[in-house]
Amino acid sequence: MTDPHLPGVIDERRQLINLAYRLLGSLSEAEDVVQETYARWYALSERQRREVAAPGGWLTTVAGRICLDLLGSARARRERYVGEWIPEPVPDRSEWLDGPAPVDPADRVTLDESISMAFLVVLDSMTPAERVSFILHDVFRYSFAEVAGIVGRTPAACRQLASSARRRIDTSRSPSSAVRAEVVRDFKRAWETKDIEALIGLLDPQVIATADGGGLALSFHDPINGGEQVAHAWMEIATRGAAVTLLERTVNGQPGLVAQLDGTIVSVYAFDIADDRITRIWVIRNPEKLRPWTAG
Repeated sequence: MTDPHLPGVIDERRQLINLAYRLLGSLSEAEDVVQETYARWYALSERQRREVAAPGGWLTTVAGRICLDLLGSARARRERYVGEWIPEPVPDRSEWLDGPAPVDPADRVTLDESISMAFLVVLDSMTPAERVSFILHDVFRYSFAEVAGIVGRTPAACRQLASSARRRIDTSRSPSSAVRAEVVRDFKRAWETKDIEALIGLLDPQVIATADGGGLALSFHDPINGGEQVAHAWMEIATRGAAVTLLERTVNGQPGLVAQLDGTIVSVYAFDIADDRITRIWVIRNPEKLRPWTAG
């Protein structure tokens, strides 16, 4: 017999991918979580599925718990990772979520901000329970009673976890997308023309550049600190590295760059910007994390 919940269950896929990606910082792991969630749904008997009053809530609860378990083991996995670990970058939402952006502009801003690289890096510093509580409540608007059922804590405890997580988020006003795009465009131009003085002028004196090659692609192993040091490193990349084509692209909802070599994207660059200067650069070169950019 056909599952009467099938249309609604399938419609939940995007929501589950959105949730799992924010919780794990990995699109590939998010896809695995969603697949496992659906497998558990269809492992239920037909009678059990019919008894579920809200299939979407059931799927979210299961996916949240799977993510919580994965986050709990992430530290051990990171210890085996070669070099720095950076969340997996994603292209523009319309390109990776199989559908149009939300109609409501407010929803679009909320979703874009919650997948920015800066946001995901802060999330990665939280405990698993903090991260799950904060994302479910503040981003996806679940009540603390609902969050408690997923995290396995009381609603009051989940409220405290979300509050603790919230204090770690930088609430200072972020520059507009137009300003960000202009700074990134100027950075691209200075890099391409090997104009080190212009590059230094675009970098905050305390800028930090971090690269993630995962042991599978050449990259600098330790973070580079300081405007002049980062600028000289980028000049060396421009001088000694392979001749690549730089393209302006949306990276995790923010203006960024990609580097193409013979038509294939080999690096993705995400930026954080404050006061018209670049404060963070994240370079993702691990080919396994570039799959969403190179597929098709």
